[in-house]
Amino acid sequence: MANQNSSFQPDSDVHITYEDQQKINKFARHNARLDDLKEELKGKQNEYKNLEEASEELILMDDDSDEKIPYFMGEVFVYQDLENTQKTVEDAKTKILDEIKTLESRSSDIRSVMSDLKTQLYGKFGNHINLEAEED
Repeated sequence: MANQNSSFQPDSDVHITYEDQQKINKFARHNARLDDLKEELKGKQNEYKNLEEASEELILMDDDSDEKIPYFMGEVFVYQDLENTQKTVEDAKTKILDEIKTLESRSSDIRSVMSDLKTQLYGKFGNHINLEAEED
């Protein structure tokens, strides 16, 4: 017969209700969504940076040239004059900035919900629960 004093004893003062589990699940879903939004935001920021660099390169081009500039749109290159290419790049930058603002707003909303859930869950479970993100 094993010695019961040396065996693992579960923490008896922590009781998880159905509502608690729902909050934990909601936190986990929001955390996963926040990670997805961070990745999407990172991609949009890189895309904006590339458009900025393209815009700077277009400024250096000769205005009098009749040269057509290839602009990658979807899955094909479209050849345009300098003025139309500059407008296309500026329109794309504006669109990307709007998308970045939307992603940042959605991320902020999710962080707010997660903060409320953290407060509730840490208030009930203290150090018996860990809701902090792991460092990579």
